[in-house]
Formats: sequence, structure tokens, C-alpha cells
Amino acid sequence: MRRGVLEFCVLALLRDGQRYGVELLRELGSVDALVVSEGTIYPLLSRLRKEQMVDTIWQESPSGPPRRYYRLTEVGEKALAEFVAEWGRFRDGVEYILTANGGGQT
Repeated sequence: MRRGVLEFCVLALLRDGQRYGVELLRELGSVDALVVSEGTIYPLLSRLRKEQMVDTIWQESPSGPPRRYYRLTEVGEKALAEFVAEWGRFRDGVEYILTANGGGQT
């Protein structure tokens, strides 16, 4: 389940501006349920780039080698907006099944 949502969390983090991979790792890592490793985030970013949801630019770093920054594209913005529109319905439906409906007990 986390995998299906993780890409949209990355897109949401990029909504406010470009970031490089380690920044994304730190932001995701600040939320217990979203802690990921480099082995997860970089293949995900590569896939998002291939799907044209993000693009990249290289920028010099004041503290080391150049960094690859990721930024949201129009395709990514549209995918994120669609996810946000569906998320509330999905969350509410799951919450209903887990709690309001007696926790699934018959």
C-alpha cells in the first residue's frame, strides 16, 4: 500500500519547488510510515522522470559535487491533482470499513 502512495508523496513534496534526492529522503524520513532508503527513492525518481512527471537539472553544490534536482512537470501536477481528488474518497472508504462498519465484524 505504501508503494502506491509514495510516488504521490514525492510529487507533493516537489509541488513547492525543486529538491534533490537527499532532501526528499529527509522529508519522507521525518514521517514514520514513509521512511525510505536510497534504494527505493532513486528508482522511484527515475521512473517518475521516464513517465515525464518530473524533470531534472544539475546544479553546482557549495558543499561537494553537483546535485541533480527534481522538479514537478505539468504531467506530474495533473497526476497529483487527480490523486488528491481521489484520496479523500479512498481514505474515507477505508476508514468506514475499518471503524464505522464495526471493524468488519459480522
